[in-house]
Amino acid sequence: MARIELSQDLSRRKFLVRSAIAAPAFGVFSSLAAAESKSANEKLNIASIGVGGKGWGDMLGVASENIVAVCDVDAVSLGKAGAKFRKAKRYFDFRKALEQKNIDAVTVSTPDHCHAPASVMAMRLGKHVYCQKPLTHSVHEARVMRQVARENKVATQMGNQGHSEAGSRKMVEWIRDGVIGQIREAHVWTDRAIWPQGIGRPAGKPAVPGRLKWDLWLGPAPERPYHPAYHPFKWRGFWDFGTGALGDMACHNMDMAFWALDLKAPTTIEAKSSPVNSETAPKWSVIRYDFPKRGKLAPVSVTWYDGGKKPAAKLAHGQKLPGNGSLMIGDKGTLFVPHYWGEGKLLPLGDFSAYKGPAPSLPKPVGHHKEWLIACKGGPAALSNFDYAAGLTGMVLLGNLAVRMGKKITWDDEKMRCVGLPEADPLIRREYREGWTI
Repeated sequence: MARIELSQDLSRRKFLVRSAIAAPAFGVFSSLAAAESKSANEKLNIASIGVGGKGWGDMLGVASENIVAVCDVDAVSLGKAGAKFRKAKRYFDFRKALEQKNIDAVTVSTPDHCHAPASVMAMRLGKHVYCQKPLTHSVHEARVMRQVARENKVATQMGNQGHSEAGSRKMVEWIRDGVIGQIREAHVWTDRAIWPQGIGRPAGKPAVPGRLKWDLWLGPAPERPYHPAYHPFKWRGFWDFGTGALGDMACHNMDMAFWALDLKAPTTIEAKSSPVNSETAPKWSVIRYDFPKRGKLAPVSVTWYDGGKKPAAKLAHGQKLPGNGSLMIGDKGTLFVPHYWGEGKLLPLGDFSAYKGPAPSLPKPVGHHKEWLIACKGGPAALSNFDYAAGLTGMVLLGNLAVRMGKKITWDDEKMRCVGLPEADPLIRREYREGWTI
């Protein structure tokens, strides 16, 4: 496959990007001062790639800066963004947009299958990147994203905004404080999917709407005819484009457990689900990840539920389980978070009434987009930078691997393979259409 040819001449840039090294606590970057950097009062020149739906919100989230380019394969979404930011240049093809010489940073809010191609190209051009969750479409891409971010010393952030919620950070501090003791199991669930899953490829070849650049929408994915079953929004359930309910929501709902429990790669993953096919994710799944001992932390299992499945009600000590939430079960008590993220309750109720919590140790949140903008301008690194986010995303996507293999898998993280399952390799490292390879 041909690589995208990228210019490496970065002498035109107005500032050097910040350096970053991996710190030991939770994989968070520490930033080092660059020889030159934009001051906190200078505005960044930002390109927004994908400006419909969630992309619109990401674009507005950085609108305090200069939006100098907007890009979307849908002419209606592109026109709306162009009308909002009249000085911004408009593009259908992100590869053309990234050639614009005055761009300092980009937001990437495309469907999952284009996250890595757009972000990797941007980072190799020395541009800071904010990329929506899940960070990537495959386990291999997550590793590439982390490595390219390190090599190019760019400021990064994944769009799992719960990571910047004050309640989320407080819960991480509580767990680290040992209030519920050693945690040996956690349960995380979502009410998704709210798009079609467990279906086959749609029949027919409807005409491509005049507003849509279908070949650009496909990007690195294998060619197939246009169908409204994919665009807009419903692509999430299709393996070629999305990562199903697990990929879409676990980077939100599982983030707190991954962070607080200092998780890395699981050793084994086992899944149960509704029937699986080669086109879409199943209607429901229950996935168990097993993690080894981590320093003084005990081995732990984390179980994921989607499609209406939930953990046993008794684990919540009489609390009603909502559509989304998590339970972390320790030998002294349980933490119950009744939402995607945020503040939770210590159970049984009443047993922890005297607990005040430790002094804050994590940075006070300033907003997820703003945290990234500050990092772009030489401030502290964003906490869901690609070093952290790649680990979380890679772990999450191993669940889809277990679903598609239909059996318990043993994961060799160093070699990035399922032990004894070479047939899993094409799902770990996907093929790309020519011109879209990372």
